[in-house]
Amino acid sequence: MFLRMTDEQPGQRRRRTRVLRAMGIVLGATLVVGAAGAGWAYWHFDRNIKGVDINSALGTDRPQRASATPSASASASLPAVPSGTMNILVLGSDSRTGKKNQALGGGESGGARSDTAMVVHINADHTAATVVSIPRDTLVTRPSCPTPSGGSTSVAYNAMFNSAYSVGGPVCAVKTVEKMTGVRMDHYMEIDFAGFAELIDALGGVTVTTTQDIDDKDSHLRLAAGTHRLDGKQALAFARTRHALGDGSDLGRIVLQQQLVKAMLTEMSAGDLLTDPLKLYKVADAVTGSLTTDTGLDSLGELTDLAQGLRQIEPGALTTVMMPVLQAPSDRNRVVADEPEASELWASLR
Repeated sequence: MFLRMTDEQPGQRRRRTRVLRAMGIVLGATLVVGAAGAGWAYWHFDRNIKGVDINSALGTDRPQRASATPSASASASLPAVPSGTMNILVLGSDSRTGKKNQALGGGESGGARSDTAMVVHINADHTAATVVSIPRDTLVTRPSCPTPSGGSTSVAYNAMFNSAYSVGGPVCAVKTVEKMTGVRMDHYMEIDFAGFAELIDALGGVTVTTTQDIDDKDSHLRLAAGTHRLDGKQALAFARTRHALGDGSDLGRIVLQQQLVKAMLTEMSAGDLLTDPLKLYKVADAVTGSLTTDTGLDSLGELTDLAQGLRQIEPGALTTVMMPVLQAPSDRNRVVADEPEASELWASLR
C-alpha cells in the first residue's frame, strides 16, 4: 500500500482527513509574513493581496455568525474582526489565469476550479482549531449565486462541489459551503497554482518519501520509491497526483497532500527562515502575490493580526477531519454527504 490513511481505529479513520496544501500555504505562511512587515517590503506585500467583498455580495442571506465579539456588527457589510470563534473557508484553486498558472496547470486560460477546499474552525480564545476537508467530487445542491453583472446563476442539483467556484468564483464557493453546512464563513482565503509552486521554491524545496513508484501521466509526476527533494513544480504535481494511487479518487490524493503539507511546515519552521532576510522575503512575496481573501483580510496588517492569534495553537490542539461521505448512488466516481454524521459535524462548528 502506498501510504496508510492513519493509525487510528477503523471507526475513527473513516472520519479523519488530511490537512491539505492550502492549510500550510495560508495559515503557516501568514506567520512568516508577519515577521516581514516594515517599510517598503510591508507596502509591497500589502499591495500584493487581492480582496473580494463577499459580505456585500451575499448580503443577509447567510447563517448567523458562530459567536459575537465586542466589535462585531449586525451589518453583513462589515467584516468580522480577528478574534472570537471564527470559520475560514480556504481554497486552493487551479486557476489558469496568467502565464505561470497556465504553464503549471494547462487547460484554458479562462477556467478555474477549487481543487482543494477546507473549513478552518478556530475556537473563541484561539487555542485550538478544527480543519474540515470537503472532497471536491462531493455532489451538492449549488444555490443561486449573485454575479458581478448584477444577475444570478441558476440553482443546480447534484452538481460537483468544485463547480461553485467555476460558475461564480469566491462568492458562490462561500455561499455553497454555507448552504451545505449551515455554518457562517467569517473569512475566505485562496491561493493558486503559481503561488503554491513559488512558495515551495522560496523555501528551497520540500522532502517527501514514497513507498511505491509513482507514474501519473495526468500530473506528469514520475518518482521512484524512496525519499526525494521536490522543487515547486514537482511538489505541485505531487499534490495533484491521484491516478497512480488506489482507486484514483480525490480521497486517495488527500493522503499525498497531507504528507506534503507536513513537509512544507517543517521547512517553514526551520531555524534559518526568520534569520535569512532574502529567503523570508521570497516566501512572503510568494504567498501574498497569489493570495485572494475577503475584504476583512485583504491587508498585511489584518493577516498579521490573524497570524499572531494562531501562534497560540499548538500542534496537539489541531484536529483534522473530513466531511463524512459515501459513494454516490448515481455515480461511483462521486461522493455524497454521509448523514446524519455530516450534519452533526457541521453543527459542532456553529
